[in-house]
Amino acid sequence: MQQKIIILDFGSQTTQLIGRRVRELDTFCEILPYNKFPKDDPSVIGVILSGSPYSVHDKEAFKCNLDDFVGKYPVLGICYGAQFISYSGGGKVEQAGTREYGRANLETINLESKLFHGFDKGSQVWMSHGDTITAIPEGFDIIGSTGDVKFAAFSNEQKRIWAVQFHPEVYHSLQGKTLLKNFVVDICGSKQEWSAASFVESTVEELKKQLGNDRVILGLSGGVDSSVCATLLNRAIGKNLTCIFVDHGMLRKNEFDKVMEAYSGLGLNVIGVDASEKFFKDLEGVTDPEQKRKIIGRDFVEVFNAEAKKITDAKWLAQGTIYPDRIESLSITGMTIKSHHNVGGLPKEMKLQLCEPLQWLFKDEVRRVGYELGMPERLIKRHPFPGPGLAVRILGDITREKVRILQDADDIYIEKMHDYVCEDGERLYDKVWQAGTVLLSTIRSVGVMGDERTYEHPVALRAVTSMDAMTADWAHLPYDFMADVSNEIIRKVKGVNRVCYDISSKPPSTIEWE
Repeated sequence: MQQKIIILDFGSQTTQLIGRRVRELDTFCEILPYNKFPKDDPSVIGVILSGSPYSVHDKEAFKCNLDDFVGKYPVLGICYGAQFISYSGGGKVEQAGTREYGRANLETINLESKLFHGFDKGSQVWMSHGDTITAIPEGFDIIGSTGDVKFAAFSNEQKRIWAVQFHPEVYHSLQGKTLLKNFVVDICGSKQEWSAASFVESTVEELKKQLGNDRVILGLSGGVDSSVCATLLNRAIGKNLTCIFVDHGMLRKNEFDKVMEAYSGLGLNVIGVDASEKFFKDLEGVTDPEQKRKIIGRDFVEVFNAEAKKITDAKWLAQGTIYPDRIESLSITGMTIKSHHNVGGLPKEMKLQLCEPLQWLFKDEVRRVGYELGMPERLIKRHPFPGPGLAVRILGDITREKVRILQDADDIYIEKMHDYVCEDGERLYDKVWQAGTVLLSTIRSVGVMGDERTYEHPVALRAVTSMDAMTADWAHLPYDFMADVSNEIIRKVKGVNRVCYDISSKPPSTIEWE
């Protein structure tokens, strides 16, 4: 039986980072809403309570029944999770005089505590809270303090509860991974058996049992997720898998032909469908980003469904949905950040069962699975690309000419990123999590080429570094590279006379502009 850490999500922006850190410890974890703890699940070995945007005193604050798991499993409360533990046990949580945000140092640490084994005195941590704990419940002991926060960490080892008011999951907490390892491995007893190899082995066996001799249809996008999903299914069911690759006309330059060739090399059975005319017609005049996504999602289903009906004996639809897709599509607060076209169930008329073998994986885990499956590196290392394609990288309405402009500019940017070798010998493309070009088609700027005045569009280059796309920093690209790309785009792409670079991080921005 696979061991599992349950992470109860109270709405923090970094809840998914907690999950990533646990997975890095070769331990499976599941992120669930704060009030959905799975009772009577024998695979659970520990519980983590996340942070939250709320105060424990807010009427709308998320609260759970601690009796469901306290005393039954080891529990770690983080930030709001720590404050909720204190508040629920009779301690005091009060508004801090000033918001405690940023780097701090643990000036006092109980190194005998199981949670702090291997820690250095003065270890840097990251604080982010408006309330602070001013008294802890009876039976609890202080195990860590900063200069400003007396109850930075506390515990009741008899009840197997540990709590910290800082965020060990973020990189600014320099020994945060050690703390989480102490909890997950030493306290909860993880056997650290979660790996790409174990995932492939167990998933292939599960797929064989789940699908039997049934025929499965998979919608390919050309991206890493659907490609790994197809290769995994191909290993499990072989010829019973039929893939459909829909070209909506807003792929990268020459993408359709390149991807079809790559899939042929993988031995996949792929049907290519050029449906660009329909997509362009239905998007005519549409400028709202969410509306664009919904139209493309709807049209994709219609085109895919029409093609799928030709495979009369199909019983399953497979999708390359991964964990961040599902998390980002609907948060526990009910607020959609952005819709994902492969999340949200199936149209009733398709009459197919859903198969999502990658639904628990983060993006870097998907890549590791791809390597384990022996897939080519260029396909595995492909940057993420939005399902709606360049439609959400064109501000304003969509036309074939705008797509042509963006394809040409983006092709120069991405190919030069492939060609640029850094001082350490690594390609610049491989140092970046995701890169792309945005056409600001609602804006024109004055320029001059030769002796002529131009009045054309600017493009914005975007490149970010990330571990899982839940948070991202803008990439510090070399100046000589950026100068070369800018010059080449302006010189060769008709319709563009200005190149900008986006230096926004996520949060507060998103990676894509729409």
